[in-house]
Amino acid sequence: MAEQNNGAVGADQAQFAIQKIYVRDVSFEVPGAPQIFNEPGQPNLELNLNQKVARVGDGVFEVALGITLTCKLADKVVYLAEIEQAGLFQLAGFDDRTLDMMLGTYCPNVLFPYARQAIGDLVAQGGFPPFYLQPINFEALYAEGLRRRAEAAQGGALPEAGNA
Repeated sequence: MAEQNNGAVGADQAQFAIQKIYVRDVSFEVPGAPQIFNEPGQPNLELNLNQKVARVGDGVFEVALGITLTCKLADKVVYLAEIEQAGLFQLAGFDDRTLDMMLGTYCPNVLFPYARQAIGDLVAQGGFPPFYLQPINFEALYAEGLRRRAEAAQGGALPEAGNA
């Protein structure tokens, strides 16, 4: 009887596995080289972050974390570093809400150190001072995304109700 209970508990438990982590796309550009290396001034860094999730099989999802780092000096682009770090994740036994949360927070947290290392390496290999991408709070970004989705749903429902 204990074996049946153990089997039933194991079947009901949520499962998470990393199948593969890989670079989907990478790019580094220094449009003004070599003259840009002699330009005086304080550079300005802009960071853009995006995430894509796609179901690729039964319980298997590809999560891609995109990071674009643009360094500018006045109006000139000094360098542009882009990476799309991806992974295949198997998730089973999660309810819809928890699955969404895992794909929006846990999976990007797994991918982030790889993307951070790649961006840092690209900048250093480009001949620029080291760049250390600070940790990103994916839980806060996910919560903000949920808040925006809720506002959009409410905003979308109110005009329709007003038209009726």
